[in-house]
Amino acid sequence: MIYLHHLERSRADRIVWLLEELKLDYDIIHYKRDEKTSGSPESLKKVHPLGKSPVITDGELTVAESGAIIEYLIDTYDNENRLRPSEGQALLDYRYWLHFAEGSLMPLLVMWFVLNISLEKPIPFFIKPIIKKYVEAINRYFIAPRLQPQLALVDTHLSKNDWFAGDSLSGADIQMVLALQFAKSRTDMSPFTAITRYLDKIEKMDTYIQSVEKS
Repeated sequence: MIYLHHLERSRADRIVWLLEELKLDYDIIHYKRDEKTSGSPESLKKVHPLGKSPVITDGELTVAESGAIIEYLIDTYDNENRLRPSEGQALLDYRYWLHFAEGSLMPLLVMWFVLNISLEKPIPFFIKPIIKKYVEAINRYFIAPRLQPQLALVDTHLSKNDWFAGDSLSGADIQMVLALQFAKSRTDMSPFTAITRYLDKIEKMDTYIQSVEKS
């Protein structure tokens, strides 16, 4: 039995989707974040010392990090080789987008989120205008000039391809979708019509819907 250690508001949802795609037997162990710090509970740190989520345990094995989990599950259980291209440009695309999601796109989105959520925290009134201008400057001069080209790159790829790698769904899609949904919830996606069409398609898939219901 595979156990998915699922911390609320984490990247664990993508692993539920993959487990559904692979039609594996699994169980989800849910964890709540600390109300004050939003950190993980001690019970999750007993599974992984950093309190990372997602984490899976499969027998004696413990695997953390979304990309590593996706690769492990596909390498171990995708006996029909449906979710990983085997060669050529499709395999290169698979590797690129699998790592692009967390290596390039998500860090900027998380930075944007953390900076803006900080403005909602209690701040002395005489300092808040200064902090607000500082956050706006970082967003305008650092995050946006890097985030927009990345989204444009993704949009261009999806305007020419139905999937991120090859002719069908792969682990790269499972990794990228959550990042794109996060972007959609945080920034104006109207220029990126191919991304919007792609997300609409994904969110209508039976396995995706099942994963959302179970998460």
